[in-house]
Amino acid sequence: MKVVALVSGGKDSCYAMMKCIHYGHEIVALANLLPVDDSVDELDSYMYQTVGHQIIVGYAECMNVPLFRRRIRGSSRHQKLSYQMTPHDEVEDMFVLLSEVKRQIPSITAVSSGAIASDYQRLRVESVCSRLGLVSLAFLWKQDQTLLLQEMIANGIKAILVKVAAIGLDPSKHLGKDLAFMEPYLLKLKEKYGSNVCGEGGEYETLTLDCPLFTNASIVLDEYQVVLHSPDSIAPVGVLHPSTFHLEKKGNPDSNSPEEESSLVSEVLGDGPNTSDSTRQRDNGIVDLVEHTSNRLHISRTEKHNTFSICCWLEDSSVSSTGLKEDLETVLTELESQLLKRGYNWQHVLYIHLYISDMSEFAVANETYVKFITQEKCPFGVPSRSTIELPLVQADLGKAYIEVLVANDESKRVLHVQSISCWAPSCIGPYSQATLHKSVLHMAGQLGLDPPTMNLRNEGAIAELNQALTNSEAIAQSFNCSISSSAILFVVFCSARTKQSERNQLHEKFVTFLDLAKSSRRVRNVLDPMFLYILVPDLPKRALVEVKPILYVEEDTETEDETSRDQSSEGDYSFWGYKPEKWHQDCVQKRVVDGKMCVTVLSISAELMRKLQGEEEQLERVSRFCVYLLNKTLSENSFSWQDTTSLRIHFSTSLGVSVETLSDIFASAFRELNEMSDGVKVGSSKEDIFNLVPVLGAGNSCAPLDNIITCELFALRS
Repeated sequence: MKVVALVSGGKDSCYAMMKCIHYGHEIVALANLLPVDDSVDELDSYMYQTVGHQIIVGYAECMNVPLFRRRIRGSSRHQKLSYQMTPHDEVEDMFVLLSEVKRQIPSITAVSSGAIASDYQRLRVESVCSRLGLVSLAFLWKQDQTLLLQEMIANGIKAILVKVAAIGLDPSKHLGKDLAFMEPYLLKLKEKYGSNVCGEGGEYETLTLDCPLFTNASIVLDEYQVVLHSPDSIAPVGVLHPSTFHLEKKGNPDSNSPEEESSLVSEVLGDGPNTSDSTRQRDNGIVDLVEHTSNRLHISRTEKHNTFSICCWLEDSSVSSTGLKEDLETVLTELESQLLKRGYNWQHVLYIHLYISDMSEFAVANETYVKFITQEKCPFGVPSRSTIELPLVQADLGKAYIEVLVANDESKRVLHVQSISCWAPSCIGPYSQATLHKSVLHMAGQLGLDPPTMNLRNEGAIAELNQALTNSEAIAQSFNCSISSSAILFVVFCSARTKQSERNQLHEKFVTFLDLAKSSRRVRNVLDPMFLYILVPDLPKRALVEVKPILYVEEDTETEDETSRDQSSEGDYSFWGYKPEKWHQDCVQKRVVDGKMCVTVLSISAELMRKLQGEEEQLERVSRFCVYLLNKTLSENSFSWQDTTSLRIHFSTSLGVSVETLSDIFASAFRELNEMSDGVKVGSSKEDIFNLVPVLGAGNSCAPLDNIITCELFALRS
């Protein structure tokens, strides 16, 4: 991509440019924000480093690329973490600056920044990029600062300290000192005081005088003054004010004429384009389409009052010839209506399962999705998402199917990093990496993407799995947990294109990865995760594997005993004549955590189906057995059906039965349970509490994937 680099003069923005080049991008312009008054060294800004701004003008000649500069007229008006467009905020100066750069160089598609640890700065750069249709590149994001500092110095960043503001740093001693010279001392301060070695806590700022990107010239600082801002005896604050400098040519000293040099620098004035957010106009035909297909819409919903799921799909795809776009619009419109009816909207949604009939139409699905779910509609963070191709048409369904998990409060914590970095795959758009709510971390489906390139690992399914787990671990660590110790359930989607030989090895490799990760972390309590492998026709980017981890991240709680001891209570659960038998437990995986959460995976293979033969039709017998075991598991562990947040029933298309038929069979089983239970009400007369998900196969391990029916139930106690 062609990139405009935000440069402050510091080591981070310069090294970020070097990383852009390393990953195959091209720096075609520089952008810098500076104070209105040239004599002012530093502004009271939460966003911008301005110390040393007098020298940045030389960067254009040093790199032989155009430099666009704008004077900062705004201030820090919108100080909440997530930024929303605010007139006269300093972020709007960046918007105006980058708007002009894009206008003059339309080929630019990305913006580079040196963000390492500041969510405040990253989110604002991402906000501006989103408004301008640009990609944010932040290749230093979340990198280990000690290693990063070593890398910068080893790779030729020549920088000096121009501001100090931390214990152990003295303006009279350390300003103007070379970064390489200061490295050992900075490491000592880290050990002694916990300082950030890269200065991410405001300990110090730097000015880059030379680096490998400065191919034309380097900067020589001739004279400077030390300005003491605060004479504090513990952590004095001082800045270096450059008085005079010159450029020292490299290579051909006559490579640039003065006219060419001056033409490389331009100042951006004015207010820029209209910064009001445009409102997306919904297609007028959508309402008519929903009304036309309302008789095909099917809604299911769990009954928990504060966290519940709503699912919507279209029945009988043969009735209409509409495409994916139309079906998805219909389903999203109906879900929006269902949310509004209950007093909710998209900002209350924690997670979205997006199922489509053809992954080759992923772009169409995404374009439709973003018409409904936007960052503006979700001020507390956009939902996390998993997108899977399912055999919907084979199951007599429409081409789009969605399940949403909803919460009735605004306590969710969302991790949404849109910048491309070396940390984990970016989520460019209104879907996030992970959402934490009520101690449950719902992570987006993770592919085996190499984060800085966003390309799939091309060595096969095992390599993709390892990368997907590495990405999952990076996300988990952002919530101070690990997939090796906090995971409750891993749902692993396997593409039908995965070789059988590789599929057979997936579970072993999975467990090996977790064991290695566990050994590298010293944790007191370790959860024993469950595994559910699901065979599907295709995945985004033609991936072979997608991992969806669900974690429990409650702090300072004892979980070891809660997940290992038998919590069963006495009771009579012998509905439909079933009596507990030892082999029943072979069907069930369950985890109960802290008495708050019960997660159950119930698997019915073809072999088990044969054991269930009776007087009833086979599928009726199976549905009753599933409902019996799920009810028994909930009751034995002191949970009720009203605690259920989601119930997915994955069924193999090899059954050769339509969703409508199977839905009637399971609905009948739940009605019978209601009749047999004393005062227990499961589901309403109008809506089922379960949603049926057609798959090619499923299993507790990746070989064989021969489950006919697999129930996946989550229950949370308030």
